[in-house]
Amino acid sequence: MKNKLIAFLLSMGIFGAKAQGEASSDSMASLMRSNGKIYVVVAVVLTILFGLIAYLIRLDSKISKLEKES
Repeated sequence: MKNKLIAFLLSMGIFGAKAQGEASSDSMASLMRSNGKIYVVVAVVLTILFGLIAYLIRLDSKISKLEKES
């Protein structure tokens, strides 16, 4: 499970860096950056992402507990 989590986080970092490089030339991104709203968008996306990761880790531990009991 930890190897999958590490691979997932690394891939998200790589894709995020690539997307950030492409978004810098976009006019909508520059508009949101100038208004300061891009940080709100990033905060919401990160909150959702961390919530999903926490949910998956919790679900994995519950499933592992059930497997050990049976």
